[in-house]
Amino acid sequence: MADNAPKAAPKPATKTSPAEFVNQVRAETRKVVWPTREETIRTAIFVFIMMVILSLFFLGVDSAFGAVVSWLLTLA
Repeated sequence: MADNAPKAAPKPATKTSPAEFVNQVRAETRKVVWPTREETIRTAIFVFIMMVILSLFFLGVDSAFGAVVSWLLTLA
């Protein structure tokens, strides 16, 4: 059966002052764990290698589809 009990109205959001907002942003920024230089370089190299591998893969797939389409158009 359906529950016909009235639901509590959500509390209205209180506005944050600009100074409090800046304080909250600073507090959250202090919690961030920034990567080391070595981690950043290692990640950048990994991204570059994956970009090269994927670009070669998609070049091959695109070339294969292009050859199939060209072959199909010669049949028509």
